[in-house]
Amino acid sequence: MIDNINWYPGHMKKTRELIQENLKAVDLVIEIVDSRIPVSSRNPIIDDIVSGKPRLIVLGKADLADEEETAKWADCLSKSEGVRRVMALNLQSGENIKKILKALEAEQKKRDEVKSVKRPLRIMIVGVPNVGKSSLINRLTGKRSAQTGDKPGVTKGKQWLTLSNGMQLLDTPGILWPKFEDPQVGLDLAFCGSIKDDIIGVQDLGYELIKVLGNEYPAMLKERYRLDEISEDALENMDNIARKRGFILSGNRIDYERTARAVLDEFRGGKIGRITLEHVK
Repeated sequence: MIDNINWYPGHMKKTRELIQENLKAVDLVIEIVDSRIPVSSRNPIIDDIVSGKPRLIVLGKADLADEEETAKWADCLSKSEGVRRVMALNLQSGENIKKILKALEAEQKKRDEVKSVKRPLRIMIVGVPNVGKSSLINRLTGKRSAQTGDKPGVTKGKQWLTLSNGMQLLDTPGILWPKFEDPQVGLDLAFCGSIKDDIIGVQDLGYELIKVLGNEYPAMLKERYRLDEISEDALENMDNIARKRGFILSGNRIDYERTARAVLDEFRGGKIGRITLEHVK
């Protein structure tokens, strides 16, 4: 296990301040979490910052996660304080986007019933880096309003955007927190691309992912890489994957960098299978 992940850049502090400064202006917070790691991708700082604001939780990248596990997480998270609704979403296809719009319209109606001054709902979207905030905004606005990318840190500053129904969305950069009490949280975030690969190192990260998949999803790992068997030794599995893919350097040495990159990319793209790394207890 990798014990120390030194990653906390200065812009994270600025993002926290940005969220705090703009919170008074919003009526509702949409928090996006990764369906594959619903606990690790929920920033505890967000709970402190947005306390008192109604919240809608979106389980993003649901198409990459185990459907049964996602349903369990939706039920579990719906019991969290201040959470009005939880819904799973495939941000690439836009599946269930109409459900979010209906939920927002319901919140608009609630606001109009209790406020004397009528105005369009103001919504803040928050989440860890690379969790799909910009993709959601593009779906809600029906155009490419926000930059998207496979690497964390694409959104650089706040952006106010207006929906066709007049509602306003505030996009914010992804925010992580200064210290992971559990090293596995840092690994889970790195597996899913919320922490840049070079923070841990591609080879180490790929090895750790192969270890997890060998323990929790051995059949998928075996099928994807056409392995004869799954060993209890993660390094042996990594060597066998490299040989099956032909990732061999001169002198019959294993190309660990290329092997790790392949496994990470294929996990993140859902090519190994629909995988959930955290389970409801």
